[in-house]
Amino acid sequence: MNRRIGLALFSAFAAVGLLFLTYFQLHGQARRLITRPIDENKLVRLAGNTRPQANEANDRGPVADSMRMDHLWLQLKRPADKEQALDQLIQQQSDKTSPNYHKWLTADQVGEQFGPAKEDIATVTRWLESHGFTIDGVYPHGIVIEFSGTAGQVRRAFHTEIHHLEVDGERHIANMSDPQIPEALAPAVAGVVSLTNFMPRPTLLKRTDYSLGNCTVASQTFECQAVVPGDLATIYNFNPLFSAGISGQGQTIVVIEDTDVYATGDWSIFRKTFGLARAYPYGTFTQIHPVQGTGSVGGRAAAVCTPPGSNSDDGEAILDAEWASAAAPNAAIVLASCADTSNFGGFIALQNLLTNGVGIGGGVLPGVVSISYGDSEPYVGATQNAYISALYQLAASEGVSVFVSSGDEGAASSDANASYATHGITVSGFASTPYNMAVGGTDFGDTSAGTVSSYWSTTNGANYNSALSYVPEIPWNDSCASVLIAKYVTGSVQTYGAGGFCNSPKGSPYQTTASGSGGPSNCATGTPSISGVDSGTCAGYAKPSWQSGLVGVPTDSVRDIPDVSLFAANGIWGHYYVVCWSDPRFTSSGSTVCTGAPNTWSGFGGTSVSSPIMAGIQALINQKVGILNQGLVNPTYYSLAKTEYGASGNSSCNSSNGNTIGSSCIFNDVTLGDMDVPCTTANNCYRPSGTYGVLSTSNSSYTPAYGTAVGWDFSTGIGTVNAYNLVMNWP
Repeated sequence: MNRRIGLALFSAFAAVGLLFLTYFQLHGQARRLITRPIDENKLVRLAGNTRPQANEANDRGPVADSMRMDHLWLQLKRPADKEQALDQLIQQQSDKTSPNYHKWLTADQVGEQFGPAKEDIATVTRWLESHGFTIDGVYPHGIVIEFSGTAGQVRRAFHTEIHHLEVDGERHIANMSDPQIPEALAPAVAGVVSLTNFMPRPTLLKRTDYSLGNCTVASQTFECQAVVPGDLATIYNFNPLFSAGISGQGQTIVVIEDTDVYATGDWSIFRKTFGLARAYPYGTFTQIHPVQGTGSVGGRAAAVCTPPGSNSDDGEAILDAEWASAAAPNAAIVLASCADTSNFGGFIALQNLLTNGVGIGGGVLPGVVSISYGDSEPYVGATQNAYISALYQLAASEGVSVFVSSGDEGAASSDANASYATHGITVSGFASTPYNMAVGGTDFGDTSAGTVSSYWSTTNGANYNSALSYVPEIPWNDSCASVLIAKYVTGSVQTYGAGGFCNSPKGSPYQTTASGSGGPSNCATGTPSISGVDSGTCAGYAKPSWQSGLVGVPTDSVRDIPDVSLFAANGIWGHYYVVCWSDPRFTSSGSTVCTGAPNTWSGFGGTSVSSPIMAGIQALINQKVGILNQGLVNPTYYSLAKTEYGASGNSSCNSSNGNTIGSSCIFNDVTLGDMDVPCTTANNCYRPSGTYGVLSTSNSSYTPAYGTAVGWDFSTGIGTVNAYNLVMNWP
C-alpha cells in the first residue's frame, strides 16, 4: 500500500474513532463505580469535612439524638470519563468554531448524559434508607441526593457526633470529626456537603469613619468622593452605551442571597435619587424564593426554600440589588433567596433555579448571576468545595454566567475581618472554581498621587455625580502593609521589620486585612494538616486552558484569581459606594435613613459591590449581541485581554495614565500598588523583626502577596474595564 494513502486512511479511522468516543462519552451509560457489597465494618473517612471551629475549646456538648437535621445534601461523584466529557462540552459551548457552540443543556440532560450510573444512585439511596433517613429526592443533574433524619441517625450512619459550639459568643452546631462511610461506597460518594450551621460571610465592608462628609488620611482632612451611579457611568464609560439604548432592556440579573431586603422601597429611593428611575423606566426589582421541580433522575428533589425574611445580611442584599441596577438600569433585577439550613440559603436558591425547569418565569433561566459571599477553601472543606464547583459547572452548561466576589482580605481568605493574617495565603472557595468569573477590587489612586482636582468636580451634577473622567486605579488596600499608605503617612515604603510602618504607632490604625482579594487556589481538594492553612494534602483547582498564555499569569498549574476587577474601596483614600439601606436594626453596621443628600447615607466597599456591577456589564453585553445566555464568559475575557496586552503589555492602557488612557482600551491595566496585609505567624509571613510582618510568598525575604504587574496580576486580575469598549468588542 502507498504509505501516503495508508497514513490518510489511518487519520480517517482515528477521526471516526474519536467521534465514536465522543458520542459514547456524551450518550453512553455511565459505568458503575460501586462494585462491591457494602460492609459496615470496613469504613473510609471523608477527609476535609470538619470545621476548624469544631474543637475542644468551643465544644458545649452533644446535641440530642432526636434533633432534626432536615434537607442534608450528599454529594456524589461522576465517573472520570463523564467529568472530562462535561468539561470538554463546556469549553465547546464557548467556542464559536464548535458545533456545540451555545447549545445549552437542561439539568435533566446533564444528569442523563453525564450523571453517575443510576445503579450507583439507587445503591447509595438504599444505604441511606437503611439507616432510617428519609430521601427527599435526587437532583436532576444526578450528583446531589437530598435526605433528612436526626442527629442520632447521622451519628450512627456517618460515625460523627453533632455538638453544640460557642464561637465568638455565637451558638453553632457542627460535626466534631470527619464523616465515615462504608469503603464500598467511597468511589461514588464525595461526602456530606454540610453538617453544620456555619454560613459564608458577605463580602462587604462599611466605609471607614468620617465626619460631616469629610475623610481623613494621615491627619489630612478632605472632602470624601462618594461614588454614585453617575460617577460609575463616567469612570467606566457606560454613558455611550446608555445613550445608544444599551441599558439592560430584556435582561435579567439574579443576585443570590440568604435574606430578603428590609424595604424594597430603598431600591426605589436609590434609583429616584440618582436619576435612574426617570431615565431608565423599565428597570424592575423583585424577590423570589425558588422552589424545586421534578427531575428525571432518581426521583423528586424537594429542596425546601423557606422565605428568609430580612436578617443581618440584608445590607448585602440591598447593596447587590441597587448597584446591579446602576450598571444595567433597564434590566430586571431579581433577588433569589432562601433561608439557611445546614446549607447556605443562597445555594438552595441557585440550585433550585438551575434544576427546577421553570427558572425565573416563562421557562427562561437567568442569564447572569452574582454571588457576594465567601469563605476560604480550607474552611469550606473538600466536599463543599466539590459541591460549589459542580453547582457553577451546572450553571455554565445551562448557559448561566456566574460572577462571584473574590473577597475582602487580600490573599488571606482564612483571616477575613481580622487585624492581621495568621493562616497564610488562601483564597475563597466560593470564587476559585474554573466555572465562575471572580471579581476583585480596586481603589482610586488620585488621593495618593495628589491629583483629586483633576478627576472630581468641586460641585455635584443634578444626580450628585462629580467624576470628570476615568480615574487612575490602585488595588484596594486598607492595611499597613500597603506601600502606598506607608509612603503617604511616613514618607517610607518599608512596611515590615521593627522600624517598619506596621510596627509603628502611626501604622497601628491600619492593622487590618481589609483589601481586595486574589491568589492561587491551593486547598480546593485534600485536607489541611493545620486548620485553615494550605497544608497537608491540600491542592488547588487545575489551571483552566483559557487562563494560560496571558502576560502576567503565573505558570503555577493552578487556578488563579481574580479574573477582573472594579472599584471596591470603603473609604481609606476617601472613596466609597453610596447605598440606600434603611434597616433600623443595624445602625451600628452602617444602616441609616435615606433622606437628604446621599453623603449622609450608608456607605460601603467590598468586592460585594464590584461583582453585581460586573454582572450588570455582562447583561449589557448580552443585550448588545442579542443573546440571553452566554455561559462561561471567562474564555472570551481572557482572549480579549491577550489581544490587548500582547506578549509584554500595552503602555497606552496603563491605568496610571488616568484621563489620558488609550481610548480604545478594553481593560485598564492596574500597575501601581499592592494588596498585601499584615501577619504574625510563620505561615507565609516575612517578619525579620518586630511584632508584625507582612504576608509574603517567602518567610525569609520580602516577596509581598501580592503586588501589581503589567498584564494580569493577583491584585486585580486582567484589570478593570471600559464598559463601552468591552461591549462593542465582544465577538
